[in-house]
Amino acid sequence: MSFQTPRSVEEMLTAIHRREYLMPAIQREFVWGPDQITKLVDSLMRGYPVGSFLLWDVKPETAQSYTFYEFLTNYHERDNPYADKATVPHGSPTTAVLDGQQRLTSLNIALYGSFAEKKKYAWWNSADAFPVKRLYLNLVDDSEDEELGTKYDLRFLTDRDAAAADGEPHKWFRVGAVLDLANAGPAIMKELEHRGIGGSGDAFQRLYDLYEAVRVLKPMNYFLVTDQDADKVLEIFVRVNSGGTTLSYSDLLLSMATNQWKELDAREEVRSLVSEINSNAGRQFSFSKDVVLKTALTITDVDVRFKVSNFTQTNMAKVEEQWPQIEGALLRAATLLQQFGYNERNLTANSVIVPIAHYLHLRGAGDSYLDSTADAADRLALQRWVTRSLVKRGIWGSGLDTLLTRIRDVLRANTTGVFPVLAVEDAMAAVGKGLSFDNAEIDELLNLKYAGQRTFSVLSVLYPGLDLSKKFHEDHVFPKSRFTKKKLTEAGIPHDKIDDYLAAVNLLPNLQLLAGTANIEKQDALPATWIETAFPNEAKRASYLAENDFDSLPLDLDGFSEFFEQRKLRIRNRLIKVLGDSAAQGSND
Repeated sequence: MSFQTPRSVEEMLTAIHRREYLMPAIQREFVWGPDQITKLVDSLMRGYPVGSFLLWDVKPETAQSYTFYEFLTNYHERDNPYADKATVPHGSPTTAVLDGQQRLTSLNIALYGSFAEKKKYAWWNSADAFPVKRLYLNLVDDSEDEELGTKYDLRFLTDRDAAAADGEPHKWFRVGAVLDLANAGPAIMKELEHRGIGGSGDAFQRLYDLYEAVRVLKPMNYFLVTDQDADKVLEIFVRVNSGGTTLSYSDLLLSMATNQWKELDAREEVRSLVSEINSNAGRQFSFSKDVVLKTALTITDVDVRFKVSNFTQTNMAKVEEQWPQIEGALLRAATLLQQFGYNERNLTANSVIVPIAHYLHLRGAGDSYLDSTADAADRLALQRWVTRSLVKRGIWGSGLDTLLTRIRDVLRANTTGVFPVLAVEDAMAAVGKGLSFDNAEIDELLNLKYAGQRTFSVLSVLYPGLDLSKKFHEDHVFPKSRFTKKKLTEAGIPHDKIDDYLAAVNLLPNLQLLAGTANIEKQDALPATWIETAFPNEAKRASYLAENDFDSLPLDLDGFSEFFEQRKLRIRNRLIKVLGDSAAQGSND
């Protein structure tokens, strides 16, 4: 390993675009976010060191034995989150990046590409959920972001957001356009004049600093590994990457698996499966490769902990051999969760899919299990267990590996052919993960709010007769739109009760699960009025009222408080009944 002559950012990125630099398959995925990218560019512009890089000089005879990837240029969280496979011409060498690909990819995106991540609260499949943004430098103002601690105002913006308003100077300079400037003097002055800020010395300095950082200075120090022994190279890779804060252990282990599989490409298989679990067949989940790897270790009866010693050639051979079964079990498990009414917003613990997939694998469940009448009772038992585990705090948090191992042992010992709920819950309780609820926990659930993480699960526990494979919405029994101070006053609610009404409208006793179409039809109608229209048959109306604890439903807002308190009590009794013996016993104290 030898130290090489430092290079400029432009020189390093030029090598990437000439495909002189590639990533070996053992590298992890790109994981940096916009703030990390902007801080890196800010550091370069301030002349700060950005760390050294480790490259591997791969000879032609070695290059043909391994898989390599190109660098990401246009990152899109949904449509293009992964680098493409590279083709190394037969008989050609290449240079592989062993350490520094996060920084190099970030610089490549900053100067040549774009970054598109999901907007907060947007749906994964929404057309405008992932706005395409490029990195811009504010030529007029310094950064005011105290949290990032940056000197320069660097932001990822859409081109529309970066455009100058009528009559305003064009202050946002696309960082990548610095590569088009002919020099650091007249060319910069001409650019600033064109933008209407030609007389600003500060603007000139900012753009000059960017030009120097990218095209003149040589901060990119790197070492070159020339050894062609793959095991030694892997050891070097593990040593330099295992301590990095941006590298998750699952990334490193997936990299090792990729290097050990013989027939399949582990990275491509895991990528493809994660995508299919999350978005195929109308699903909307956010499972990660961590869940896939954990499930693979569980199904192949390997220690489920993410430790390098567990990712041996022998263990990885087991995973590769059983990959089709692992894949099928996870896809069916995701479909079941979808049928249980879950999606990326209300599934509070992705790890719950691991024992579901393992159970389906052990019983050899095919696609018919998902909708067969013969398995309906088993699906219901599984659904109730899943829901209870998601309602209870702390089940899928700390001690996860111990919990998964205990559940795996119970499922492997099961010979009944049905999901062993009691045995599983006993094993969970033995490690402090019991699923029974005391009075304090029940009362906490009564204060869950609309669209809260656990609200859907609690409503599905309370009213289990719904076919949640269809789209259901969390709905306000008394519509929220009527709960403003003005409207409540107009409805005759006493002034001293208005704050109580506002505090209660979003809480569990005023919520129900309602089919999407019915929810749209209901709109802001009062519940008694809507029920008269939706259920013209007296028998159906009475059944609906009883099933949803709507006894004594008032005709108008005046009776809301009394209804709320009565339904709260009925819901509490239901929760005590369905969430475990300890709660029931506690209620009798």
